[in-house]
Parts: sequence; structure tokens; C-alpha cells
Amino acid sequence: MSSTSAVEPGTRLAERFRLEDRVSESDGATLWKAIDEILARPVAVHTFAPDFPRVHEVVTAARAASRLTDPRLTQVFDAAEDDKSAYVVSEWVTGETLTDLLANGPLEPERAAGLVAEAAEALAHAHEAQLYHLCLRPSHLMWTNGNTVKVLGVAVDAAMWGLTTDQPALDDAEGLGRLLYAGLTGHWPGDEEEGGLPAAPMIDGHFCTPRQVTAGVPGYLDTITVRACLPESRRGQGALASPSEVADSLADVARPMPIPISYPSTPAVASASHTEGLDIAHRQKTAPAAPLPPPPMHHRPPNGGGSTLNRVLMTLVVLLVIAAVGVGAWTIGRSLGSPTTPQTASAAPTSTKSATVAVDAVKPKNAKGFDPLGDGDEKSDIAKLAIDGKPGTLWKTETYTSADLGRLKDGVGLLLDLGKAMQISDVVATLSDAPGATVELKVGDSPELDSLKTVATEKNAAGKTTLAPEEQTSGQYVLIWFTRVPTDAGTFHGTIYEVVVHSPGSA
Repeated sequence: MSSTSAVEPGTRLAERFRLEDRVSESDGATLWKAIDEILARPVAVHTFAPDFPRVHEVVTAARAASRLTDPRLTQVFDAAEDDKSAYVVSEWVTGETLTDLLANGPLEPERAAGLVAEAAEALAHAHEAQLYHLCLRPSHLMWTNGNTVKVLGVAVDAAMWGLTTDQPALDDAEGLGRLLYAGLTGHWPGDEEEGGLPAAPMIDGHFCTPRQVTAGVPGYLDTITVRACLPESRRGQGALASPSEVADSLADVARPMPIPISYPSTPAVASASHTEGLDIAHRQKTAPAAPLPPPPMHHRPPNGGGSTLNRVLMTLVVLLVIAAVGVGAWTIGRSLGSPTTPQTASAAPTSTKSATVAVDAVKPKNAKGFDPLGDGDEKSDIAKLAIDGKPGTLWKTETYTSADLGRLKDGVGLLLDLGKAMQISDVVATLSDAPGATVELKVGDSPELDSLKTVATEKNAAGKTTLAPEEQTSGQYVLIWFTRVPTDAGTFHGTIYEVVVHSPGSA
């Protein structure tokens, strides 16, 4: 095996991986940024000193980790060990670690939970292949420049440090709990500070729970954290004993949103699989760039999000219908039909808004980004994310230089095709929380701007916005049309997390 000193910038491994920059070095293991000359992409490469004691274990773990397919786990491309050299080649990941995200204090609670939920699902997949982490730290959890979660160092970091356990599921569940604790509080529930995070405060020799440290932490997240990593505070509650159990407990939290600003040409942080294992024992202090603002998190109720809300609304609709039928039956006797007949409620004439309770949500057949005054298309490739029923996904406009769309056009929007002409009761669009949007609801039978009639307008719109026509309106096409878009970190764009069209039936 070649010595570390013999491995220099410019060295080529396997006749394709050219070492460029030494990132860190500790205890005989060196991390490099390298170039895969065949695929012309950056990669992370670990090389090892001749006296590194666990080369075989690391290479074996890396080869096993290379078979993992979850995109939230760092991909291993190559691992080799022979008389001349030993190395591990893995994905080069850029972005911000949880440590970086906590530089300005605790995260918004659901954002912290969403990050850890993604990590827990990814680790659950690794555990299915009998591969474990065993040394989860904030530097292992990354929000990438590609707007995804990455868990770094599965299997390989434990091998690099010779970590073993007879309860890997419990250990990794506890590690996930600590990450959640850190995200909620900005503190680390350990005997000493971790990665710049101060140690968690204690009462009577026990770590305080997240709610005791930070105001505003929801009770259900406090309970999940306690069950995962604070056994002294469980008071009879069962432990979350595996990553899959942690994932299940967080299944209903909203997932992290893409960061709606452009990244700088030089990433704030560059990291790679196994970097963190090195940093556990020896942290290189670098001058980080100013951290980017954390991605926005769409607020969602803790126990089921949008689907629970829909179920509650449907239950209320049924109860209202039954009540109306019951009153009618008491008044006019047996002349009414089945109490569950939806026409019973809709047939009662009324001029109040309560008539819109007995409506159905219409599933659009298609959605597209609509830019007839520009190049014709406005991110149509992600338009369906606004009608997929998932509050954690979104469609957004292009980025503009001002609220009036850079004075390039009068409007831009999201066009829905209902498949056939329908009467429109209202349209509920969940926008970003940033105020300042002006949106119009346009409806018509042709997907042409001139054929779509403006039936409702909302100024300074933000969050859940209901666009209700004042007159009876019908059409096959529904357009959410932005004439002004809100600001976000110095740029301007419109965002729609979800659109729900309500109709009393076909026109």
C-alpha cells in the first residue's frame, strides 16, 4: 500500500480518478476532492496510510454500501484494496450540514422534523440491508445544493473508526433523536458540545426536553424526541427502537422545501461521504461562507397534514347533510329520500356562502406552467406537483427581478385542465407565506389567455388563499394567474404548494 506522503495532488487511481485537493486528514485516512476523468465529475476519494489498521473493514463496508439505492444516502462508486493502494470513491456532496443550518439558532420545528424524517427513512432502508451508521452527528445530515436530504457516511464511517454494537437499530434511532433534538433546540444532548453546538442544559442530572429548552416546540415533536433519545424523561412511554419506528412517528410532518434562491457559484460548504467520521475525532476549522437562509417549510398539522384536514371537512359535510335531511324529514315527513343523497343539501336554495359546503374536490387531468406573454412555458415539468395532493411539493414561477415580473409581462401562472367543463364553486391555492402576491382566478373553455375570464382576484395573497367567483362560473380550464409575485431573499417568484378546485358538479 502506498504511503500517504506518496499520494499527492495529480495522482491517478484506477486510471480514472485524479486527486486534486486534500480536504482533511486524520489518523491515517485522507479525504480528497478528485475528478472522475471518464465521467468528468467531481468525486470524493479516501486514501489510507500504510499503517491504517482497518483498511480491509472500510473497503468491505464501502462495497456493501455501494449496493444501497436510496438517493438520500451518499453513493459509493468504487472501493479497492491491493498491495499498492487502497481507496474508497464516493459521491461528492455540496450543501449545508445541520451544523451549518443551526448557525443562527434552532430551526423552525417542522423543518427540523422534516429533515430528520427524511434521514430516518433513508437509514431504515440501509438497515434493511444490515448496514448501519452508529455515529450520527449534525455534520452527517446535509441539505444539498440540489434541494435534497443526504445522510453521509453510512457503514463506512463506523468501519473507519472501528465502531461496533450489539444494538444497531437502537443506536441509530437514538442518533436520529439527537439530530432532532439539535434541530429543535440548537443544542446537542451529549456530555460536551458537538460541532460548535453547545451541550444541552440539564435538570437533576437529566437533559432537558426540547420544550424546556426552546419555546414553541410542538408537544408531539417533544414526545418523539424523548422516546428516541431521552430515556430518563420517557415516564413509561415506549422507546423508538429503530430508524423505521422514528420514520413512522414522523411520517405526517411536512418535508423540506426547495430553497427558492440561486446558490452562489462557490458552495458555502463542500462535504462528502465519510468526511464526518474523520471530523468526529479531528475537526478542521474553516471559514465558512455566510450561510444561506434555510428553505421555507410549508406548515402542516402534526397528525396527518392535508389528508387529515380533508377527512375532517368531509366528515363535517356528511354531518351537515344528515342534519339538513333530518330537519326536513321532521318537517315534511316521508317525502324525502335517503339522508345521504347529496342533492338534498344542494337543492336547498340559499344565498349564503354555506351552500359551498356540499361541494366536491375535482381532480385536474393535467397542469402546466402558463406563460403566453413570454416564452410559452413556465416550469411545466414541475406543474403536477401542485395537484399531487402532497403539501410538501410545489410549483413555482421563474425568478424575476421585481414584484411586477421584472416588467417583462403582465402575468404568468398555472393552468389546470379539468378534462371537461365544470361549474366552479371556488379554488383554494396554497401559496408561500411571503406576502405581496396578487393572483387572479381565470376560467374558460379554451386554454388561450383571451378565452379565460377573470372571475376572482386576491391582492397581497399569502398562505392558503380561496378564490371564489361572485357569479356562477364554469369551464374546462382554470388558471391561477400571478400579476405580482412576492419577494424572497432579494429575488421574486410565485409559489403554489397545492391547488384544490371545488365544484358542485358538471356544468
